[in-house]
Amino acid sequence: MTKIVGNRQLRKRIHVNIAHVRKSRCNEDFLRRVKENDRKKQDAKLLGTTAVVKRVPEGPKEMKIVKAAPEDVEVLTPLPFIENYF
Repeated sequence: MTKIVGNRQLRKRIHVNIAHVRKSRCNEDFLRRVKENDRKKQDAKLLGTTAVVKRVPEGPKEMKIVKAAPEDVEVLTPLPFIENYF
């Protein structure tokens, strides 16, 4: 670990029991995706096509229409301003 002091970085020491340390799993999804994309590219090359391996965002949710009976609808309007000149 490092700590920025002024214009330099100092290495810090941490004291942890080895039984509490475990290997990070943050890279597993990336490595799985790389292998999967390589497999897709190889299959596409054999078929003579191109493979799309870019990640696509989820996008917005589908539209919903809310139906209600007219008597259930309550219109909220502000109270009228009343001028009090005493």
